[in-house]
Amino acid sequence: MGIVSQEAILELQALMDSVDEALDRTFQNVNQGFRAETLVRFLKARDWNVAKAHKMLMDCLHWRVQNNIDEILAKPIVPTELYRAVRDSQLIGMSGYSREGLPVFAIGVGLSTLDKASVNYYVQSHIQINEYRDRVILPSASKKHGRPITTCIKVLDMSGLKLSALSQIKLMTIISTIDDLNYPEKTNTYYVVDTPYIFSACWKVVKPLLQERTRKKIQVLPGCGWDELLKIMDFESLPHFCRKEGSGSSRHSENGNCYSLDHPFHQELYNYIKQQSLITEPSRPIKQGSFHVDLPEPAAEGTEIAKTLESELQKIDKGNGLSKSISGIKIDDD
Repeated sequence: MGIVSQEAILELQALMDSVDEALDRTFQNVNQGFRAETLVRFLKARDWNVAKAHKMLMDCLHWRVQNNIDEILAKPIVPTELYRAVRDSQLIGMSGYSREGLPVFAIGVGLSTLDKASVNYYVQSHIQINEYRDRVILPSASKKHGRPITTCIKVLDMSGLKLSALSQIKLMTIISTIDDLNYPEKTNTYYVVDTPYIFSACWKVVKPLLQERTRKKIQVLPGCGWDELLKIMDFESLPHFCRKEGSGSSRHSENGNCYSLDHPFHQELYNYIKQQSLITEPSRPIKQGSFHVDLPEPAAEGTEIAKTLESELQKIDKGNGLSKSISGIKIDDD
């Protein structure tokens, strides 16, 4: 870390030393004792501009306080059948760890339908996974390895990607914006596997719109990514769709499917949230209904990418009469 970078960290640290008690409390949940590493993440996200990084971090802390994000891990999605429907349509899970100790998250972009619940439930589930990663998984990995582990690896499965993905763009943009603003620089590398033609066409037009630091993190691998991923993780940590005996999210055994609610990761997560709920409000029955979070307006970059994706998908569709608009997605009250 260079001298300029160290000066920026110290300057941002000095600014953060004066925050009020409520913001400092939520900042502790964000940094989990790794204060300097957290400041570096926000500085990187704003190209080491201290004033901009400070504003970003303060906006993040205000967002957390205003939306009670510190309590979200005590708000289970019930009944279980509803949560199972969310899991079956928002494909994400943790398959293991890299050899360096980074958690490996698998995301089924192509086969996620995001159509079994309202937007609020999908946003709630996504933030809960983020918070569980940051407040439980990463601190545990750091303790095990005796050094700060503050980022993860994501493997994006594009198999099954269809033109109908157009209807999901608004929700995906909302979730991406939440991550960009409040969980910056948490992903070390994105590995993209099982890419169909539709992805290749969209990637060609979207790639130039991404910031350079984001582009550098994305690696599009041939096939199911088996050969490259085995260089950084053991077989046991490969997502199920990357295993040669059946690449693609639609070909897997239920026990190995890290998206499933029956997978150990989701069982541990769901049980943790239910236990936290009982600790927080032991005398009250678990309340049904989603945990509402203020949904952000996408930044200019995100809006441009969404519009470009919509335009490109419509071009690919050509004469198929695709008319479903991204503005038609539901944001229901529960």
